[in-house]
Amino acid sequence: MKSKSQDPAPRLPDPGFNPVEDSEELSLRPRLLSEFVGQDKLKENLAVYIEAAKRRGEHLDHVFLSGPPGLGKTTLAAIVANELGVQFRATSAPALEKPGDLAAILTSIGERNIFFIDEIHRLKPVVEEMLYSAMEDFEIDVVIGQGPGARTIKIPLPPFTLVGATTKTGLVSGPLYSRFGIPLRLDFYEPADIRKIVFRSASILSVALEENAAEMMSRCSRGTPRIANRILRRMRDFAQVWGEGIIDLPIVNRGLQSLEIDTRGLDKVDREILRTLVEKYAGGPVGSETIAISIGEAVDTLEDVYEPYLIQIGFLKRTPRGRVATDGAWEHLGIKRTTRGDQSLLF
Repeated sequence: MKSKSQDPAPRLPDPGFNPVEDSEELSLRPRLLSEFVGQDKLKENLAVYIEAAKRRGEHLDHVFLSGPPGLGKTTLAAIVANELGVQFRATSAPALEKPGDLAAILTSIGERNIFFIDEIHRLKPVVEEMLYSAMEDFEIDVVIGQGPGARTIKIPLPPFTLVGATTKTGLVSGPLYSRFGIPLRLDFYEPADIRKIVFRSASILSVALEENAAEMMSRCSRGTPRIANRILRRMRDFAQVWGEGIIDLPIVNRGLQSLEIDTRGLDKVDREILRTLVEKYAGGPVGSETIAISIGEAVDTLEDVYEPYLIQIGFLKRTPRGRVATDGAWEHLGIKRTTRGDQSLLF
């Protein structure tokens, strides 16, 4: 009889998913490394680690996944479970409010199974401390009783693999980070890879997609598969209402205008950030809190969602004195400037 730990891993959504709204998004997610597009070097190394663990009959070393939102960290964690042929347990750090929450999961996890913690940088210190011994020694300390009669007992755990994911590596404590044997960082995708993802998703959704339309969507997806799939689903809606169900270039161009997404993938908020820098602060430097207040967004949202892509495409710079709009940002907005000393004049 096959052990429970060898049962096929279910495809589980990440903790923030709404089952009704995101069931379609889940269906677009690859289940195997061979289906996962992009991140070639990362996949190559991960395939070696997985195969070596399978040949030894051991658990995979703990995996740390980092990178901007929407690049496939949760998907990759589920793929690891599928490739290993083990079960996949998922939660998020904010859901682990006390050590007992973590203990309940760890004591019920099967041998060699995958335990995925999203937003691992948000673990509470008391929960994180329990995780140390679980990761290193596969045991946890549990306090029985209260007051002078309280005692600590050690509960052994089956060898398991912790997969931690974060968008903020710098907020993960050193002791926790050092316990991950396989650190992997996901980078923004090249347009050619996004194009492959869009065609794959269109095939799954059974929607006709023309080559030039896919090219345009790939350029407007900010190097992020989640955004690419979101745009594809909206273009499918536009194609059904405005056209004959085929996503062609005219549909994409009109759809992007409706979504207020330009040819570089910038949306209304992105352009508002750049215009705030250029028109109100002469291109900067200006602090992120000031920008956030000016556009009505939270600082964390500004720094985690919008700034990484603006920096990647060379429209924004972070300096010790604050954010600065580059020449490329001025050009993209269609605003010319001349400089006299430290003052930029708008035309």
